[in-house]
Amino acid sequence: MSANHNLQDIIVIGSGNVAEAIALACKECPTLNLRQVVARNRQRTEQIAEIVDCEICNDLEEAADADIYIIAVSDSAVEQVAHSLRRKAESIVVHTAGSIGMEALGGQQCGVLYPFQTFTKGRRVDFSQIPLFVEGSDPETTAQIEQLARKLSQRVWHATSECRRDIHLTGVLACNFVNALYAMAADHLMERQGLPFDVLRPLIEETARKAIDSTHPAMVQTGPAVRGDVAVSQRHQQMLSANERKQMIYKLLTEYIWETSKKTL
Repeated sequence: MSANHNLQDIIVIGSGNVAEAIALACKECPTLNLRQVVARNRQRTEQIAEIVDCEICNDLEEAADADIYIIAVSDSAVEQVAHSLRRKAESIVVHTAGSIGMEALGGQQCGVLYPFQTFTKGRRVDFSQIPLFVEGSDPETTAQIEQLARKLSQRVWHATSECRRDIHLTGVLACNFVNALYAMAADHLMERQGLPFDVLRPLIEETARKAIDSTHPAMVQTGPAVRGDVAVSQRHQQMLSANERKQMIYKLLTEYIWETSKKTL
């Protein structure tokens, strides 16, 4: 396969949220041909295929020929799927995992196409704005994967497996952990005062806007911890005394904010 070869025929392997988002992005790209969605979960595969209007296959060994196979499955399943896949000569196979090395694919003409975003079933995102991190087994393959990435997104970077692991970690901090704090706050409001999550929505929206608009989130940090208001912080910790884990989370975050804020004030 020459570096000028045009990757056109695509097969997406998987039936989860990432597979759905990538299949939809490929379908909406006029220069790509989404041939199949391949996964064992027939019902979910059919749901995705209906959204993107393409064929389905429930057996990796019967997957159609394609220029590139995109493995969008759980991290633990990447290696098994890669080893079970029968693909045509000179095709490329990539996985979409942030914390799994390229070696899990176990061969030549392989790589990574990692979308740095959170995906939810049935929820559309603007894929053209999602950072895509690419890696290839050799320069030619890397160029081919980058070519595909640039058809899907305006934001494409090269990243080694080690780099992607750090990126994935920051995603857990900035997305998963933050969302867990939203849930903790919502539960506290409902359980203690019977107030709905709607009370928190304007605060969450403005906090996110400020962070995005700033040069660094630390520059717009507010609250008792950044002010060094020990009395308020201790009072809050006492209010959480019935749940030692939540109390410890509050204490650790307060200490972190205080220590890091001293470097930015």
